[in-house]
Amino acid sequence: MDKAIQRAEKIMAQINELAAISEESQGITRLFGTSAFLQGSHTLLAWMKAAGLDSRIDNIGNVRGRLPSADSHAKTLVIASHIDTVRNAGKFDGPLGVIMGLDIVTHIIQSRTELPFHIELIAFSDEEGVRYHTTYLGSKVVAGSFETNLLQKKDDAGITLQETIVQMKGDPGQLKTDAIAPEEWLGYFEIHIEQGPVLYERDIPVAIVTAIAGQKRAEISFTGVAGHAGTVPMHMRQDALCCAAAFILETEKLALNHSIVATVGKLQITGAASNTIPGTVTCSLDLRSADEATAAAAYEELYNTCITICSKRNITVRWQLVQQTAPIACDAGLNALLAQAVTECGYPLIEMPCGAGHDAVAVSAVSPVAMLFVRCFKGISHNPEEDVELKDIAAAIKVSDNFIHQLIRSR
Repeated sequence: MDKAIQRAEKIMAQINELAAISEESQGITRLFGTSAFLQGSHTLLAWMKAAGLDSRIDNIGNVRGRLPSADSHAKTLVIASHIDTVRNAGKFDGPLGVIMGLDIVTHIIQSRTELPFHIELIAFSDEEGVRYHTTYLGSKVVAGSFETNLLQKKDDAGITLQETIVQMKGDPGQLKTDAIAPEEWLGYFEIHIEQGPVLYERDIPVAIVTAIAGQKRAEISFTGVAGHAGTVPMHMRQDALCCAAAFILETEKLALNHSIVATVGKLQITGAASNTIPGTVTCSLDLRSADEATAAAAYEELYNTCITICSKRNITVRWQLVQQTAPIACDAGLNALLAQAVTECGYPLIEMPCGAGHDAVAVSAVSPVAMLFVRCFKGISHNPEEDVELKDIAAAIKVSDNFIHQLIRSR
């Protein structure tokens, strides 16, 4: 049997084992700091230790395993992805990159390859941002860009991030010590499912990411007047939900007419009841574009549209920008080595931008970054139907091994 397929089978077995750890019986849910998340983290920590890595869980909950070079002054290549999930997730988004990284490092150890740089494998603790509505908590700590004001953010149960870190046995006051200094980075490499249909439709196993779209996230609260559904005339209502619905449809219309994607993925009605006119409604807005100027213009237009709609409907609005990241370009040098690895392994060279956010965005401020996409079933992601075939994992193994050896030879 092909050795890459054998390695892919072990990777798949570990992905399935991690997928069995969930807060809910249906689907996979591992939100940052929950008992399921902690169980998953310690499972991965045990795997890293068994592989021979110098392993630990840092103060934000990242699981980290280090393979040192004989040269103590060498720089560090970080191979990483994340193990937190959205609610009712699939099993490959994040864990595929972490567990493939573990396989790659294990293979280096077993082959007794001499490294001119350190390798640190990291399973980031919070990339999705579901619990605290802000992404990249884990990678921001490693990149040294964590904002201390985030410690006071509360989840839906009113628990602050600081309290959760303490519950996880971390020390909020020591987060800065977990950063890798900018001068110590050699590069960053992440393997991830494509989350899109291009590779699936073309039946090509891997692709190189050229850039990652920037994004803006906002929380918008519409406040009208709650009232009885049977007694308040339609023309006298200040219905917060109807106002929010009008804004959501305008958001869709604007996105269709511009080079952006915009999503309202969360809607909360305060005091919801079938016989009550909604008085307060809060929604999310996620806007993304590979062009920063386009994103800024669309964001401003949506804000002005929202104000106009609310004024016409006599609704008060509170608009809060909760996160923004600029588009980033992947490193030309690392991508050249990755392209060489793809072609030497006999696969077509596909290069494409990425519309989804990844930890590479946070890391790009301090390090060159590269990403390898792996084909996934119909491009489905954030969904239990997420799937990756063994042959595509095997292809990604071959390309990644070759890429690491290209990087070794270039030093």
